[in-house]
Order: sequence, then structure tokens, then C-alpha cells
Amino acid sequence: MERVGFRLKIRTAKMDEYVRRHTEVWPELLAELEKTGWHNYSIFLDRKDGTLFGYFETPDLAAAQAGMQGKDVNTKWQSEMMEFFEDLEGTTPDQGFLKLEHIFFLA
Repeated sequence: MERVGFRLKIRTAKMDEYVRRHTEVWPELLAELEKTGWHNYSIFLDRKDGTLFGYFETPDLAAAQAGMQGKDVNTKWQSEMMEFFEDLEGTTPDQGFLKLEHIFFLA
């Protein structure tokens, strides 16, 4: 499994709504994420500055991202989520995140 850590930046004025939306993620989206290889997915937020850190495990990052690309539920979710992020430069959050270098793991 590939361990993927990533960073994004949430607009500070939108943080509460972003958090609320993640308390009610659509079941259809969760099912598609699971089917396409997104596992042990966690999101962490620093409310002081809007820095978001995400982590998930996948057999293949490129395949997991490609698998979600054609899903209607993902297209709708990503479209709705774009307003929450800074600096996406015209891409969706699931494609525009900054992948962090994995440098240590303790099992």
C-alpha cells in the first residue's frame, strides 16, 4: 500500500462549512472511494490558518485518482468543494493537492 499525505489550504471564512460538510459525506461517494482504492482516509485541519492535511492509503495513487475521475458523484462533490480551497489554479481538490514526501513510518 502506498501511504499518501497531502496538503491543501481552506479559505478561513469557509472552514466551519467545510467541517460540517465532512460530517455528512454522501454514502455513494464513500462507496466509490472504497471501490477505487482510497483506504484509511483521514483529514486534519489547522483552524488557525486553514492548512489542511490529508492522509490515505492506496494500492496505486494514479489508479485511485483515475478511478474517481469518471464517477458522477465525485464530479459533483469536487465541484461543490472547490469553493472551499485556495490556490487550486483551475483544478479540482482531488487532483490539485500537494502530495507530501513520505520520509518515515513506524509500524
